[in-house]
Amino acid sequence: MHIKLYNCILAKKYIFMRTRIKRCISSSVDNYNCILEDETLQTNIEKIVKCSIKAFKDDKKMLFCGNGGSASDAQHIAAELSGRFCVNRPPLYAEALHVNSSYITAVANDFGYDYTYSRMVEACGRNGDILVGISTSGNSSNVVKALEKAQKIGLTTVGLTGSQGGEMSGVCDIMIKVPSDETPRIQE
Repeated sequence: MHIKLYNCILAKKYIFMRTRIKRCISSSVDNYNCILEDETLQTNIEKIVKCSIKAFKDDKKMLFCGNGGSASDAQHIAAELSGRFCVNRPPLYAEALHVNSSYITAVANDFGYDYTYSRMVEACGRNGDILVGISTSGNSSNVVKALEKAQKIGLTTVGLTGSQGGEMSGVCDIMIKVPSDETPRIQE
């Protein structure tokens, strides 16, 4: 009797899991379809590509910042640019601003976490460089402060965020607002 009950419970969990997996995939596909229909978003992607090509041709760099999963995304994108992506090519100067843990913890301790990225932008950002801020909400204060500092120095500021854009909307030259409010869809 117990084995039949156990097998029944397992079967229901399996069906629930399959349904949830399909729902996640469907949600992702729906999000990409929204992106396919969003001319403004596609235009902004094109602007970023053109801006990036110009910056790299002019021997400028691209900096990235974000927190948590967005920091991982920042580091991954920087690695693809400075390493290689799809084809062998010369490396491009791209860096995620959080990779120096001693710097991050020292600035967070001495000045506050809100200034971790803006101080690094001040240290290494130059006119003509690009700063990409990544925040699913668009309201990460250390990312917003970094974008503000970047604008003062003359960097092109790019925001990658969710549909609302948050505070980053006011400090980015170009925004990619993923048409979703769900963190997994935004991060994809």
